[in-house]
Amino acid sequence: MTPVLAALPLLLVLVAMGAGGLSAAAAGSIGLAVALFLAFAAAGFGFDGPALPALGGTAAEAAFSTLTILWIIFPALALYEYQSRSGAIARIRDALTGLTGDRRLQAVLIAWFFGLFIEGAAGFGTPVALAAPLLAGLGYPPVRAVALALLGHAAGVSFGAVGTPTLVQVDLTGLAPTAISGPVATMHAILGPVLLLSMMRLAGDGPLTGRDLRWAGVAALAFIVPSLALAWTIGPELPSLGGAFIGGAAFVWLLLRAEHAAPPDVRRLLPDLLPYLIILALVLATRLLPGLQDIARAPAIDWTLAGTFRGRFEPLYHPGTLLLLGLALGALLTGRGTAARDAMGPTLARLLPVALALLAMLALSRVMVHGGLITALAEAAAALGPFWPLAAPLLGVAGTFVTGSATASNILFTELQTAAAAALSLPPAALAAAQGFGSAIGNVVAPHNIIAGSATVGLTNEEGPILRQTLAVAALYTALGGALALALARLL
Repeated sequence: MTPVLAALPLLLVLVAMGAGGLSAAAAGSIGLAVALFLAFAAAGFGFDGPALPALGGTAAEAAFSTLTILWIIFPALALYEYQSRSGAIARIRDALTGLTGDRRLQAVLIAWFFGLFIEGAAGFGTPVALAAPLLAGLGYPPVRAVALALLGHAAGVSFGAVGTPTLVQVDLTGLAPTAISGPVATMHAILGPVLLLSMMRLAGDGPLTGRDLRWAGVAALAFIVPSLALAWTIGPELPSLGGAFIGGAAFVWLLLRAEHAAPPDVRRLLPDLLPYLIILALVLATRLLPGLQDIARAPAIDWTLAGTFRGRFEPLYHPGTLLLLGLALGALLTGRGTAARDAMGPTLARLLPVALALLAMLALSRVMVHGGLITALAEAAAALGPFWPLAAPLLGVAGTFVTGSATASNILFTELQTAAAAALSLPPAALAAAQGFGSAIGNVVAPHNIIAGSATVGLTNEEGPILRQTLAVAALYTALGGALALALARLL
């Protein structure tokens, strides 16, 4: 019964949000209450050490993580509010509709290419926070806009933030970077069209046409080909960033030729695009320039309690700081400082419900980790023996669902995956890849990401309808990924 009980808090959250329509804050609170009960009262679980210090440490981790995530959400909300007040969102929308009037192709441009590019550059929920408002600005209902953004960026999450989730796996396993990034990119290359087609179907009101399928093939290949090449030859830093940049440029060129459309006036749009360009430049500089990266990462808030509970915040390296700098510099350089200042008040007013939802979910995640529930789930999954690769991606999904981070999921479970590989005489790279793949698709159902995306389009207590639009796609992608992981385990 232990694995069933361990899964109960997660199942309750899923049911409460998906079927019951409860908000993430309410569903997370239910799951948290059940997780606490199990950690204290059920056989096989429990915190290490005395109860009060364990609860204090767990609460400190949850609160600290909530603040660090809010530091991404606040500037993303402020950027959207600023862009709306200055008219930039409307002008960008008009430029995109000038490329094509096809609603599905507009979604491909924003949710697929723009979302993948931002994921590769910044990660940590930034692509959803930036793409969802643009989609809403194009006229998509807010719930659909968030779902489109979630589906569109997921194939790049394994290599988000210049490869951070996979680089963590490299550090934990000692495997060569390309030994993990190559197989992960291959899995996404084979199954990525599932996400793209699901996104395009959701972006329109009718079934996909032959023309839609042809453009879907073009968009998929435009991203997949350079992404695969970069993953197998260079490593995990550039498959999402480079694949989206190269593929997006190629897709726009082909689209302009097919639509016989005039290219947008980039110079006229430059003031509106400047905050995004500054953000991308700052992210690339702090991630790719070793000297600057060391300087940016040097200031840090780093704490530990009882040797078990910890947190770290690098303010100059954090994506939220770079988002805020992009907003501030973009506004100052274009003479729009008043619009930026006026955006702060409404942004702060929208943060409270978001903070409550995040705190509930993060508290649940920390209780499950420190209370032994995650360990029980992992041990039960490993009992599947030679069929373990079929379920390996699901563990990655569960980790991201609970923590809201593919990187955190990989930290939790990569060593378990490789230990299971050693015990079952399977290639460790195959199961590390399955973990990285699953942690990526987990982003489309992770309550933290749904909350963040909802906040940027002004939604509160609407997480359930969004989850209902992404859950089936995530389940299909995960199941197909398990079959691929089993094949990789026999081929590598």
